[in-house]
Amino acid sequence: MIDPRNCLPEEFITFAATRQTPPEAARRLLAAILGHGEHDPIAWNQRFQLPRRLFDGWPPLPRLTQERIETSAVDGFQKILFRTHDHLAVETVLIPLHKPGAVSICLSSQVGCPMACAFCATARMERRRNLATWEIIDQWVQARDLARSQGRRVTGTVFMGMGEPFLNYDRVMAAADLLRCPFGGSLSAKAMTVSTVGLVPEIDRFTAERRTMRLSISIGAAIDEKRHLLVPLAARTPVVEVMAAARRHAEARKERVMISYVCISGLNVGEDDAKAIARLVGDTPIRLDLIDVTDPTGRFQPPSPDELSRFRDALTQHLGQPVVRRYSGGAEIQAACGTLAGA
Repeated sequence: MIDPRNCLPEEFITFAATRQTPPEAARRLLAAILGHGEHDPIAWNQRFQLPRRLFDGWPPLPRLTQERIETSAVDGFQKILFRTHDHLAVETVLIPLHKPGAVSICLSSQVGCPMACAFCATARMERRRNLATWEIIDQWVQARDLARSQGRRVTGTVFMGMGEPFLNYDRVMAAADLLRCPFGGSLSAKAMTVSTVGLVPEIDRFTAERRTMRLSISIGAAIDEKRHLLVPLAARTPVVEVMAAARRHAEARKERVMISYVCISGLNVGEDDAKAIARLVGDTPIRLDLIDVTDPTGRFQPPSPDELSRFRDALTQHLGQPVVRRYSGGAEIQAACGTLAGA
């Protein structure tokens, strides 16, 4: 059998043609799976009147096992712990948005992460592998269904959970294509963001393929010596090369590129860091997102209000481009950035 969640929409339509099934039936099957969350072939035939020859002999599609749901009493963030067929932990987060009833889903792309970022709990997980496209999609479907059961609606998706999405590039892009097609997740491409710690070949590929999702590039620090401490594997590529790829992306898209910056007290939020960011960026159009570090070990601490205020003032003086403070919620349930580890 072929899993419709594991291939591009056009690939599934081509497969359907080999079973003498018109494209419209293939689209309706994808809508049944992604739009209605129905994974049982019996229901495809009885409820949606889809031709059995398309899926004859198929068992129900595999699902991730939903093990636990936690809700933050502070800010309403929700975290779902899933188990894979090989008993590995995958976590997905529902992020409440400012618009009442709207949520965004933060998806994981890997079990664990090999990038070894010093402040990230995911990097300390022992077992690691890429997630299949269907496992990424099933996170979204189950999280979407949870939101629906609560009277909420999903208006966006970010690939910012466990793992480095660009190390699982093809499967993440396939998942994004399924989520944005009108008979799939029906999300706007601009309502999806994919994050990377700065893998230059993949950034350039993303740009060359004219992907219309938003891109977020996390640099860790603008000074290579500090970056080696914080994101050691990503720092094998000098940060100037990462910014050059960001510039190529901004020029191709004719819009600002999002640069994410994890703020750590006493380490990367001094005036020298603000000057280094300004030198690095130059006239590349960016939006700088500042995120407080959330390190469960306590080794790295977020800046104090005064420290952050001085850093922002220095950025205003030296950078002169939009600076936004991004909220990373759900800290007390380990749902914040850098804390997903299947605890």
